[in-house]
Parts: sequence; C-alpha cells; structure tokens
Amino acid sequence: MRALLQMCVVAGCVASPIAVVTIAQGNPEAARVKNPVAATTESLSDGKRIYQRYCASCHGSNAEGGPGNDLIPAAPDLTDQEWKRGSTDGEIFSVIKNGVPPELNMIPFGDQIKDTEIWNVVNYIRSLAKRK
Repeated sequence: MRALLQMCVVAGCVASPIAVVTIAQGNPEAARVKNPVAATTESLSDGKRIYQRYCASCHGSNAEGGPGNDLIPAAPDLTDQEWKRGSTDGEIFSVIKNGVPPELNMIPFGDQIKDTEIWNVVNYIRSLAKRK
C-alpha cells in the first residue's frame, strides 16, 4: 500500500508540470520578438481606435471579454493575468496578426491591420491590465 501511495505522489509531481505546460500554449518563437513601438500617448490612442474598430465586438469595449454565441466561444478577458496563447508582446502580436488556428475563433487580422498598428493595439491592451 505504501509503495502504491509513493507511486501516486511521484506521478502527481511528474504530471503537474505537464498540466501547466499544456495550459500555457504560448509561441516560443513569437515570445522572442520585441515590440518595436514605444507605448507613447500617440501609440495608445491609435491602439485604442483600432481596438474599438476590430476587437471590441468580440472582446468588449473595455477588453473584459465577450459573451460568445452558439457558433463561437466567449472571447477572453484581455485585462486579467491569464493569457492562454502567451503573454509577451510578441505572442500577443502574433495572435492578432495570425489568428488562432485551427478553429480560428480568433481570426487573423494581418491582412486588415498594418504591423505598426497591431503593435499599437498591443500597447493599448497592455495599458488596460488590471493592477494587483
């Protein structure tokens, strides 16, 4: 019995890090990309304008998430600390530009929004983060 209990504890210790890895589905390549646009007042203003045009319909005007519907799941809250697709500026940029395959519930905006404008949206989203 003691051996079985020890095996369960060891298995739990081994499985726990695996579970954490599967939850965080970031993009290591995108994570290395640095934001080339400074978070100036102009960048934040432009980012807000673009966010309201392209993103607010799903993520909400305050970026606190959307309700979803029968066809698509609820859009995540962009002001919290949980970022399932990665939390670096480069990963956020990649998700906006390339979408989230394979279902593409988050569609790619790379053909509609210029790279510099996407970086402005990244800066704007960062400015909305809830403070702990």
